[in-house]
Amino acid sequence: MEGVREIRRGTLQEQTFYEQVGGEETFRRLVHRFYEGVAEDPLLRPMYPEEDLGPAEERLTLFLIQYWGGPTTYSDNRGHPRLRMRHAPFTVDRAAHDAWLKHMRVAVEELGLSEEHEQTLWNYLTYAAASMVNAPG
Repeated sequence: MEGVREIRRGTLQEQTFYEQVGGEETFRRLVHRFYEGVAEDPLLRPMYPEEDLGPAEERLTLFLIQYWGGPTTYSDNRGHPRLRMRHAPFTVDRAAHDAWLKHMRVAVEELGLSEEHEQTLWNYLTYAAASMVNAPG
């Protein structure tokens, strides 16, 4: 078979998690649903000083897209994520952690991902939420 090249193992790039779960649309749906919960939450809503949650929604969407292998728009616009530093001005205690995860759980479940993808995403989100806790209680 002259002219046919063998494709060596490992030369084809695997899809990123971002691509596997549906790309930008999936992350936009996730974060939009999450902020619908935040908008009504008496504990979390005051942590967002902007009247419009749209900018916060966009920042989280772009961060998650980048984290999971999509475009680097977040870092291109905002630099290194520095999540703990960016959350330091806010009191993030166990109650805020739990409220954040409650709204994120609803959003994740509504995506209808495969069990494996949902578990991968949820594992990261629970780790991230725990990492942001900066106050007792």
